[in-house]
Amino acid sequence: MASERDARRRACVDKAAAEVDSLAARGVRAGGNAFSEVLLVKGELAEAEKNGGPAFSGADGTALRASLERLGYAPEDWAWLLTVDVAGEPLDAALLREAVTVLDPATLVCCDEAAAALLREAYADDLAVVENLEEALLSPGVVARVCGMRVLNLGGFAAALGDAHEKQVMWARLKQIPPLGEPF
Repeated sequence: MASERDARRRACVDKAAAEVDSLAARGVRAGGNAFSEVLLVKGELAEAEKNGGPAFSGADGTALRASLERLGYAPEDWAWLLTVDVAGEPLDAALLREAVTVLDPATLVCCDEAAAALLREAYADDLAVVENLEEALLSPGVVARVCGMRVLNLGGFAAALGDAHEKQVMWARLKQIPPLGEPF
C-alpha cells in the first residue's frame, strides 16, 4: 500500500508531467531533467537543429555538457529549452516565462543573444527593479538574480567555439555558476 508521502510525490510528478505536456502542445521544445538545477536556453539554432536534429547535439552541446560536468554538474542536473518553436518562430514571451517557471531551475544559462533578448522581454518587469545595470541588462558574463534564479548570459557560446581566446572567455563565464547547493 502506497504511503501518503508516495501519493504526494506521485501527484507532484503527475502535475509536472501535465504542465510539460501542455507546454509541448503549445510549441515549446525542451528536454533533459525537468527537476534539474541548470536550464540551458538557446535561440540561435545550428543547421542540424533547424532541420529537425536534437537540440544541443552539436559542438555547442558537447562543449556545454563537458563544461558543466567539469564544474560538478552531472547530466541529470541540467535541462534545455529552445526559445523558438518547430517552425523557427520565437516563442511568445509569456509562454517562455511559463516554461521557465515550470522547469524551475536554480540557474538559467542563456547560450546566445536571441535567448537573452527573449528572456529580457519575458522578465522585463522583474529586471526593471534590479539595481545593478549590468545585471538588469543581462549583460554577457554577469550573473543576475531574477525571480530567485541565477541568470547567466554567455553571449554567443556556439560562435565562440571556433576561437581559442573566446573559448577561454566562455569558460570564465561558466565558472561563475556557483557549485550545486551553494547559496547565491
